[in-house]
Amino acid sequence: MLLRHTSKEILERKALMINPAKTCQPIGAMYAALGVHGCMPHSHGSQGCCSYHRSTLTRHYKEPVVAGTSSFTEGSSVFGGQSNLIQAIDNMFTIYEPEVIAVHTTCLSETIGDDLTQIVKKAYDDGKVPAGKHVIYAPTPSYVGSHVTGFSNMCKGIVNGFSEKTGEKRNQINILPGYVEPADMEEIKRLTTEMGIETVMFPDTSGVMNGPQTGRYHMFPKGGTTVDELKSTGDSMGTIALGSFASSLAAKFLDTKFKVPCQIQELPIGLPATDRFINSLRKMAGVNVPDSITRERGQLVDVMTDMAQYFYGKKVALFGDPDQLIALTEFLVSLDMIPVHIVTGTPGKEFTAKILELTKDQSEPVNVKAHGDMFLLHQWIKNTSVDLLIGNTYGKYIARDEDIPFVRHGFPIMDRVGHSYFPTVGYKGGLRLVEKMLDAMLDKKDRDSPEESFELVL
Repeated sequence: MLLRHTSKEILERKALMINPAKTCQPIGAMYAALGVHGCMPHSHGSQGCCSYHRSTLTRHYKEPVVAGTSSFTEGSSVFGGQSNLIQAIDNMFTIYEPEVIAVHTTCLSETIGDDLTQIVKKAYDDGKVPAGKHVIYAPTPSYVGSHVTGFSNMCKGIVNGFSEKTGEKRNQINILPGYVEPADMEEIKRLTTEMGIETVMFPDTSGVMNGPQTGRYHMFPKGGTTVDELKSTGDSMGTIALGSFASSLAAKFLDTKFKVPCQIQELPIGLPATDRFINSLRKMAGVNVPDSITRERGQLVDVMTDMAQYFYGKKVALFGDPDQLIALTEFLVSLDMIPVHIVTGTPGKEFTAKILELTKDQSEPVNVKAHGDMFLLHQWIKNTSVDLLIGNTYGKYIARDEDIPFVRHGFPIMDRVGHSYFPTVGYKGGLRLVEKMLDAMLDKKDRDSPEESFELVL
């Protein structure tokens, strides 16, 4: 990594990205599929693509990720992959006995024009799908969008494949948690349980991608949203979709198909967004907020006020997924910090508009780029230095070269542990984020303080 040779002079680039702040659609689709109980993801393309998708998820979650592949050869690339996929479906149900197979496409199968709807129908017609088993699918070409787009497309595929409407309204709320950690999904479920609300969360990777070590391998862990739960989503009283980029597509499709009204909100990261989420749950379910959650909120407010002098006016650079960045930006602004450089690799004009709205009252203008890259972020930092950098593992190179305190957040994180087990959503998650940011900035302060100001207490 020759980041020290990054120039300060910023030139317009249209045909070249350097260190894009994203990865490809099938990775997100595979992660969403793992949130369905008894599901085996399937990559309709070459073995190399599938290996990359699996290894990236495995490195982040430190859990074995299983998936099938259509194993395209030269012949499949020319004549189409229908026979490969039908054979793969037959093999996987025969050998591994999953409840569900979730097929996602790759660059190659999309380019040659394989029709998943037709192929999956033929697999059912030919008797390759056993009774009581299911095949769902989603188009996820890697040459557009990002892993967030792939996650969103597979969430819509889950709704399309399972949701039903019986006409009997259920006293439950659907929650689409967005592209977040399994720990975050657990925290959202804990909050709804604390409020006495029955929910169906999908996808749900808790218990799948953060399971315990028992000494025994389970290809299909106990976690994940069950098929029966997914079928019931068409009878729910409403849907709350967290993160417009990752969750709105499936929520709107469920609304259009079954008239289940949906609310689309930011991820509940930090105080303002969590307040809105809790309030929406309260109104939709017709319940009161228990004292236990009010207490958690008070603890977060207490730390925010106690440590306000260490946050005030600090400049921050962020990169990562759009839904995460929007929520983080609002949280940073509520802490009187100043987000000055923000980059996501996922395209979308609404991202830029939202960031500009959130930062319109701050003392310094914000640099924001959707479908940007980390080379541009580094150039911005060289022109306007920051006090804190927040993003995934790839930010460590910029952090070291520019001597910036660094908080790892988002996907992928490959050189640290804890993200799968400790949430950053909700009031408890907000406390953890505050602690991580303070630790990073105060560690640098202690390191650089002269002896006469090297204090024992804050």
